[in-house]
Amino acid sequence: MNPQDWLGLAYGLVVGVSLGLTGGGGSIFAVPLLIYGLGVETRTAIGLSLAAVGVTAGFGAALRLKAHEVEVLPGVIFALGGMSCAPLGVWLGCFIPPAVLLSIFALLMVFVGWRMWCGKAETEGVPGPCVSHGGSRLGPGCHARLIGAGAVAGVLSGLFGIGGGFIIVPALLYVTGTSIHRAVATSLLAIFLISLAGVAANLLHRQAFPMPVSALFVAGGFVGMLLGGGVRRRLSGPALKKVFAAAMWVVGAWMLAKNWPAFTASASPWVDALPL
Repeated sequence: MNPQDWLGLAYGLVVGVSLGLTGGGGSIFAVPLLIYGLGVETRTAIGLSLAAVGVTAGFGAALRLKAHEVEVLPGVIFALGGMSCAPLGVWLGCFIPPAVLLSIFALLMVFVGWRMWCGKAETEGVPGPCVSHGGSRLGPGCHARLIGAGAVAGVLSGLFGIGGGFIIVPALLYVTGTSIHRAVATSLLAIFLISLAGVAANLLHRQAFPMPVSALFVAGGFVGMLLGGGVRRRLSGPALKKVFAAAMWVVGAWMLAKNWPAFTASASPWVDALPL
């Protein structure tokens, strides 16, 4: 293999480890690694990120299902909202110039990093409106909350090619009152299903995926998922979150600086994107 192939494997490994450790939040690194690390075009990178994160999450979800760690019903209900709205995110992305899209993505990274840094070190969910002393009651109102949160995660997944775990995990904790460990495991199932819808929408928009890069990136993701899942329980949760948060701030700030010249040029990036 050439050096570029090894880079594809290594970057996939980073995303897989991040996904295994955080249940989706770390998958936000996939897009910048593909664009700036492997030179993949922006919209191709977003579609490829969604496919790679989805396949890797599906692999992780299968392992967690086998270990009986997944709350299947809440995960599927959440995914229904996401699957219905992921194509909307893909469609919106077709009208946003790459510089604008990547700048918004960078701001999202900063926000997710802030959430990770300042969030509580939760081991159990804070009981929400669907949780009684006897456990979770998933009635119609609870279904609506999960579907609504899933819709937001789906739009963001389709638009930016991310897993959306930073939305999925807190929503599952709040609505079901499950443990953080089971919420992370369940989020992998939701990410897999939502990503399927997003990838299908990309294919309908005739988005091509470079197969060699895709295969190596996914292969690295599989290995990373195994490593991340294996070491997750041995690491300090708060310290791990702060490391990821700091990395997101650095990458987000770098992406903003990288795309800033597009906004200071004589023509707006929106003008260049108009179909004239």
